[in-house]
Amino acid sequence: MTRPLLPAVVLFLSSLAAPHIGYAQTFKVEKFDIKGDGGTDYVAVESATGRVFVSRGNHMMVVEGPTGKVLGDIQTPINVHGAGIATKAGHGFTTNGGDSTVTMFDLKTLAVIKQIPVMQGGLDGIMYDEPDDKIILTNHSRPIGTLTAIDPKSGDIVGTAELEDNSPEGAAADGKGHIFVNNERKNTIQVIDVKTWKATASWPLAPCEGPTGLAYDRSSDRIFSGCNNTSVVVDPNTGKVVATIKNGTRVDALGWDPSRKLIFIPNGGEGNVTVVHQDSPDKYTTVATVDTFAGAKTIAVDPATHNAYLFQPERGPAPAPADGAPAAKGKGRGPQGPIVAAWFIVIKQ
Repeated sequence: MTRPLLPAVVLFLSSLAAPHIGYAQTFKVEKFDIKGDGGTDYVAVESATGRVFVSRGNHMMVVEGPTGKVLGDIQTPINVHGAGIATKAGHGFTTNGGDSTVTMFDLKTLAVIKQIPVMQGGLDGIMYDEPDDKIILTNHSRPIGTLTAIDPKSGDIVGTAELEDNSPEGAAADGKGHIFVNNERKNTIQVIDVKTWKATASWPLAPCEGPTGLAYDRSSDRIFSGCNNTSVVVDPNTGKVVATIKNGTRVDALGWDPSRKLIFIPNGGEGNVTVVHQDSPDKYTTVATVDTFAGAKTIAVDPATHNAYLFQPERGPAPAPADGAPAAKGKGRGPQGPIVAAWFIVIKQ
């Protein structure tokens, strides 16, 4: 059901100009409260329609990107992580960590077609590999992580690759028969051959720590890996880090606008996005730090509109622990406060 939106919060942000290359950029930020229950993980954009798919715990909200208008909702099993969009096939897919399935749905009606079991488990990341026409999953399987390929037309699983790390994150294809995968714990990129579904190389990413989001640019033949504090650029011909980018913390995705040569790195810890211009394949200049919202750590960029999208719920105070209850320890433990706003954030150029 479509819910009314709060008025947009609009900010005009000046860039940090790079006078030596004559490049400057100004961004407009809009925030919409799209309501709804549930936390979040990834957002995904369908460039053909401008729709954005926002994960919300046990459902996937569908939002009109430029306006923040809620268009629909897809019911999924619990702990949905992200969406992969195969426009030509007319199908979308979600990764459901709660029961190790993928939900396949119709892009026009948003109706669920079927649930696809993935026996390796640990479902998390998902992307559409357009050159190879495959939906790619990166699974936090145990004891070893896996990459799974799905035919976007039939929903059949057509390939599985074993990885060296049980925390694989972002993936990207080069259109030359390779898929690159970030390994968050080992701080490496692995190369997967799409014909054999075998890993053929592993590249260390130092000084990167905790690589998550990944993008590949065909025109410059470079890989961009989003990391905490220092992101890196990799030459896929040698596996070497050729440039570093200073950014913030709690990075869990990375956006790339190929026509405008802009990298978007979401810093959940600081509540902002580092925007970087590719001056040449091995040279990068930070042009802006755009304020968003604390905790917003994933992002999707629409190459057609050049908009970047993030999402983060805002919570009120957590309830006090019951009398005599032990204090919660560790990340993510203990009760959370109620959601008081569900911020859908649009960065426009």
